[in-house]
Amino acid sequence: MSATVAQPIKPWRVNFKQAWPEIAGAIFAVVLTYAIVSATPLKGKLGFFVTLIFVATIVAAGISWLRRDRKAAFNSVSTVLVYIAGLFVIVPLASILYEIVRRGIAGLSWGMFTTDMAVTASDAPLSEGGILHAVVGSLYVVLIATIVSVPIGLLTSLYLTEIKGKAASTIRFFVQAMSGIPSIVAGLFIYAIWMIALGNQYSAFTGAMALAILMIPTVARTSEEVLKLVPGDLREAGLALGGTQWRTVAMIILPAAQSGLITSVILGIARVAGETAPLLLTMGGADALNLNPFSGYSSAIPFYVWKNFSMGTELSIQRAWSGVLVLMIIVLIFFSITRLLSNKKGRF
Repeated sequence: MSATVAQPIKPWRVNFKQAWPEIAGAIFAVVLTYAIVSATPLKGKLGFFVTLIFVATIVAAGISWLRRDRKAAFNSVSTVLVYIAGLFVIVPLASILYEIVRRGIAGLSWGMFTTDMAVTASDAPLSEGGILHAVVGSLYVVLIATIVSVPIGLLTSLYLTEIKGKAASTIRFFVQAMSGIPSIVAGLFIYAIWMIALGNQYSAFTGAMALAILMIPTVARTSEEVLKLVPGDLREAGLALGGTQWRTVAMIILPAAQSGLITSVILGIARVAGETAPLLLTMGGADALNLNPFSGYSSAIPFYVWKNFSMGTELSIQRAWSGVLVLMIIVLIFFSITRLLSNKKGRF
């Protein structure tokens, strides 16, 4: 006769009997908040939200105190405050995404991605013209800026964390200083040096150089912090096995920090993908498709959005919102693909 196998206890599973005081407390907090808002001058969404925070905190602390003790009450208060802090992050983000989708979805169509604005005015019907020239221009500037800035940023972070030479403190100071440079300053620098002093013309490559200046410190600082998280035992093990410093870095340190380094690249791209000011001074803003990133006027989605918003007509503003939505979709798709490629089992 087989013995009965005892089922494992799963304390993390909360049943209704354990959760009903919290559920009842949440309902009571909402009802009490409605009553307070109705009976006092605290009207509107803001008044309701602020009142709900205080009521929910007091109710959660009271329930925990009655069910357990004073320490549990303080823990409930801190938990509520953490959730509220999370809402302060999630709610604005959700509001921004909702507003972009709501305002931009009306102007989306397949023809928008197959034509440019070479023969179409900004206040023309939405069925005419498109954003193809701006999409291609944005891909050019982001790709070139990434190719230029990522090697420089990664090598800088390796120097600061692995080499630790005499100039490390100076380089770290300048990297931190570059992080605070306004984007318009980067555009003015490229305009003054590359275009005025050297005599070059507007192009997507010129705009990419301005974005690379903004991207380098982001990649360098983030990569430095990621490399610092790699355990020192890995470095010592590589050297103990007879590997040189560069082989240890190339074959142990970088693979261990691969996921974090890709994240630093993503943050760098996010830093420059929506920049407009440097592109106003370096790209020229053509309405026609330009497949040569090294010559001729070009456009980008931020430039397209700025130009249509500046027109001020109803249709041009609708085109601008659609451009913002397209930029957001492209960035999200790129980030998702990058994260999928970086999430490999066994990586640091």
